[in-house]
Amino acid sequence: MDTVYAFQATRIDGECISLESFQGQLLLIVNTASRCGFTPQYQGLESLHQAFKDQGFTVLGFPCNQFGQQEPGTSAEISDFCATNFGVSFPLFEKIDVNGQHAHPLFQYLKTAAPGVLGTKAIKWNFTKFLVGRDGKAIKRYPSMTTPESIRKDIQRYL
Repeated sequence: MDTVYAFQATRIDGECISLESFQGQLLLIVNTASRCGFTPQYQGLESLHQAFKDQGFTVLGFPCNQFGQQEPGTSAEISDFCATNFGVSFPLFEKIDVNGQHAHPLFQYLKTAAPGVLGTKAIKWNFTKFLVGRDGKAIKRYPSMTTPESIRKDIQRYL
């Protein structure tokens, strides 16, 4: 399993899909939360998605409740919150774990393929972002405080 295409995930509407359906696209995969200080980044993520979706770029949002219990809602509540407050149209998935023994296999792969500062693998907080190339391989990890707008140049470079 050396690309994200080897994994499946359940969309927020309950449909299980293969990430192979995103083959050939540049992806920004993000662990999200609705009650976090970084939650306003949803707006920037949606802006990037809208700006580059026609060029083969997609944001994938994975809600996670592992950091300060900042994503306590149900899938319906999360979906409604994101649509109502930020106009999110990019794909959202069901709530997952990103760390620990129950970490989603996709995030196990991403953490190994694109480690953090000093080679750390654990995700430190909500809104950690992974840029994944059109070949399905992780290119780079961005910490929570990296704004979506500051990733724009990297997205343009890899498109």
